[in-house]
Amino acid sequence: MAGLVIGALGFHLQIGFLALAAGALLALVDMKNQAKAVDGISWSTILLVAGMVTYVGILEKAGTIDMISEHAAHVGAPLVVALLLCLTVAITSAFASSTAILTAIIPIAVPLLLSSHLSAAGLIAALAISTTIVDVSPFSTNGALVLSNARGVDRQRFYRQIIGYTCGIVAFGPVLAWGALVLPGVL
Repeated sequence: MAGLVIGALGFHLQIGFLALAAGALLALVDMKNQAKAVDGISWSTILLVAGMVTYVGILEKAGTIDMISEHAAHVGAPLVVALLLCLTVAITSAFASSTAILTAIIPIAVPLLLSSHLSAAGLIAALAISTTIVDVSPFSTNGALVLSNARGVDRQRFYRQIIGYTCGIVAFGPVLAWGALVLPGVL
């Protein structure tokens, strides 16, 4: 771990490459426990995160995020657009990586902030809360990790409980974040 941190921070090496190299080195050093370590990996979660990061990268490369941000800024009602952005990131983040969604949504919010009197700190905080509050979803990174590591519970029942809770959070969380952080800056 120290070598990973020193390589990434001290020598500005790619952290993904360093992590793979460290994993390979650890596998070579302890061949007996390698099979147990690989069995403990939640591959569905890794595929989910990798897919979302790739998807967001493609959206950015294709110019989709810039196009959406320009259209969002021209809608005319900044408060409504801010609420729609909060709801959109909550719904999207329930099925994706919050970090990837947050990095994609901030550029979309910039033209809205420049063309309105909304509080930048309030909108960014509301977007961040709307994005991360839904991380309990079994389709999101953290929720998938919780579901895959749940022991001693009825998985189907636990899955349904998480889905129900996620639906409630997606419906009310962004509205509350918007109402508490964006709306007071305008009033």
